Amino acid sequence: MTTLTETEFNDKMDDTIIAIEEALDELDEVDIDYETSGGILTITVENGTKVIINRQTPLKQLWLAAKDGGYHLDWIDGKWQTDKDQESLESLLNRVLSQQSGETVSLTLNY
Repeated sequence: MTTLTETEFNDKMDDTIIAIEEALDELDEVDIDYETSGGILTITVENGTKVIINRQTPLKQLWLAAKDGGYHLDWIDGKWQTDKDQESLESLLNRVLSQQSGETVSLTLNY
């Protein structure tokens, strides 16, 4: 596991949120809205369900809350991965957004 300084962690989080917003902007086939406020990214799918991404600075983790539960991700080998099964953020986001929207979501994150 990579140990990030607080500054590095915040830079990675900022870059990640921008990358997610840019990927969501590229989606044509699914109606998804998002809003960033206070460093928290809230993604809302057409049926009103939400996926929330926020930073846990003391733990240097990205937390993602979805309908099916909460996920804690660590920065490992140059990407965010869940602490339980090492699922990548990109895979996790595609899975939970597809589940919640009922449509196939395929985001590519460039961070």
